[in-house]
Amino acid sequence: MEKRRVVVTGLGCVSPLGNTVAETWEGVKAGKSGIKNITLFDTTNFDVKIAGEVKDFDPSQWIDKKEARKMARFCQFATVASVQAMQDAGLTKETIDSERTSIVLGNGIGGFEVMENSMKKYFDAGPSRMPPLTVPMMIGNEGPGNISMLLGIKSTAWNIQTACASSTDALGLALDQIRSGRVDMCFAGGAEAAVTGFGIGGFSVLKTLASSYNDCPEKASRPFDKAREGFIMGEGSTMLVLEEYEHAKARGAKIYCEFLGYGGTSDAYHITSPDPEGNGGARAVTLALEDAGISGDELQYYNAHGTSTHINDSSETAMLKKALGDHAYKMKVSSTKSMTGHCLGAAGALEAMISIMAMQDGVYPPTINLDNPDVEAGCDLDYVPNKAVKAENGINCVASGSLGFGGHNGVVIFKKI
Repeated sequence: MEKRRVVVTGLGCVSPLGNTVAETWEGVKAGKSGIKNITLFDTTNFDVKIAGEVKDFDPSQWIDKKEARKMARFCQFATVASVQAMQDAGLTKETIDSERTSIVLGNGIGGFEVMENSMKKYFDAGPSRMPPLTVPMMIGNEGPGNISMLLGIKSTAWNIQTACASSTDALGLALDQIRSGRVDMCFAGGAEAAVTGFGIGGFSVLKTLASSYNDCPEKASRPFDKAREGFIMGEGSTMLVLEEYEHAKARGAKIYCEFLGYGGTSDAYHITSPDPEGNGGARAVTLALEDAGISGDELQYYNAHGTSTHINDSSETAMLKKALGDHAYKMKVSSTKSMTGHCLGAAGALEAMISIMAMQDGVYPPTINLDNPDVEAGCDLDYVPNKAVKAENGINCVASGSLGFGGHNGVVIFKKI
């Protein structure tokens, strides 16, 4: 059966670089860091005092203030990004076909601040003092649940939880939903808000966060660099409106690009570390290319998972070489986590959006803080160091990859129409 074509018709974003797609993309092109000192909690007793926080965020610009108060922070991000994406797609609640539109949200952790605050009250004062909305605000599926109520969407509203690959896998599932004919449109992406004491503390004791850059936060995330030490926590949400091609044409929609393919695999290797040989990730790239019906030589840009950890950056580079051979050296690769930090379950959708905007403007996003590539660890590709690069003949085909705890690998491919 011939696959139905899927296109991207709307984008919405709340990130450490700005509270819209335009602000975020301008920050990326400028090589701006969104990583600052943490303001969301007191870091006095913490080794890590920096993160990529969303700044000056006022959800009431987009959603009802009373409704926003009933939502966890990640859910506020997700609903705001969804409204932005709806508006960007030229849609309204009234013009969305509610029974032919779905939602797939990737989220790794849920309402972390809600859980943390409620647990404190539970232990300090007992269960009767817990906030009544603890459970509905805490659980991850309340993200798509609130989006469905806000936009009147009545098809499936799913939450995908595959750690740092969550929103890339969400995009892949949405692609399959539209191709299969189950729906004509899907709001797909991710959201995360884990910049809390519990979140930073948990990842700190796991020794995954950089802790030596508290005095210069903008230098802390340095993927592929010899001085990399660990990732920096980020937060936010990015949502994409995905739509069947003929459906989009019939309503005269603006089309950013075609969503060509997705590949997903599991490493079956380790609960927190990727396969150092990059085997699972390489297979995800190969499956995405097969799904897209293109060869690896057509890829011009790959937005790397690029966490700034020693094991990820070398294994991901190995994965690209394994999947693409010599072409890995010819295309551009960058990690925009150098600017946004690692937004966990929201990272894949954010980086897919950045990749799409790279095609729109013909600009390769930079990897900032890449002063001394770790060639000895195999990090020897063209990572677009420190400054964005204008593509002389434009950019027509891009990919973005995500590698999550538990060995989850997801890769998506987009192409200009």
